[in-house]
Amino acid sequence: MFKPSLTHPRTRRAPISAIAAAGFTVAALAIATVVACSDSNTEPASPHLAYGPAQALGQGTARAYVTLDDAGKPTSLGVALSENLMNGLPQTPLPGGGMSAADLILTLPAEGNVTGFNHVMLDWNPMGHEPAGVYTIPHFDFHFYTIATADQMAIVPTDPQFNTKMESMPAETYRPVGMIKRPGGVPMMGAHWADPTSPELLPPPQSQPFTRTFLYGSYDGHFIFYEPMITKAHIESLKSVAGNTIKSSIKLPSSYEHPGYYPTTYTMTWNATAKEYRIALDNLVQKN
Repeated sequence: MFKPSLTHPRTRRAPISAIAAAGFTVAALAIATVVACSDSNTEPASPHLAYGPAQALGQGTARAYVTLDDAGKPTSLGVALSENLMNGLPQTPLPGGGMSAADLILTLPAEGNVTGFNHVMLDWNPMGHEPAGVYTIPHFDFHFYTIATADQMAIVPTDPQFNTKMESMPAETYRPVGMIKRPGGVPMMGAHWADPTSPELLPPPQSQPFTRTFLYGSYDGHFIFYEPMITKAHIESLKSVAGNTIKSSIKLPSSYEHPGYYPTTYTMTWNATAKEYRIALDNLVQKN
């Protein structure tokens, strides 16, 4: 059984809740204030790569980016983590009772406006989060939102329609095939859709330790975010992976509610020239 629960509105987000033997629990989110800065260790923007503003995390920075083809069309939308970011990451959860020690809102470069995505929220969870033994591993959550930050922050329990909107299902044609919506949801975020065949969610002895997974998010009958969730160790392992890249498929819907560029895969890459890890929604395809 998946058993959702609500916490008091004062609490911060507890990123993902029980998926295998328990349901998504709900906790609120308070966005931490961070200092935007540049990173001299990363390569400059080029006609085929555009960065958004950098924000400090650990001893490095994080920033959103878009890659473009020769015609100027977006092909990839991602988050770049500088190499030094992995050092000195905060280990104490932010005030409010959640598990995240850092929550960053990353602004897309202007070149990303055409994609249909609005911003990225990056969470760092030094102790992971529930369910115990599944996601209690240090990891990052990368939320790519199609709604504005103000609309995201308006997802709060004080809304009289909060529970109704959280449970509202998008039209079937927009639902990714094979993904399941979990009951309840997270304030200032939304409801989560998971793939029950993800290796970490399979029953023993088929289950495997969590390294990476992919989630969708919805609210008020609309899909509003795409979320790769990846362990710190798995990201750092890219340096020793052949080609320094891991590409994973994404379960897709039969159609899309809004025009834009939508991913068919998500990719993890270590770029030795830029000295940064890149987590991207990849192989963007235009949908009208």
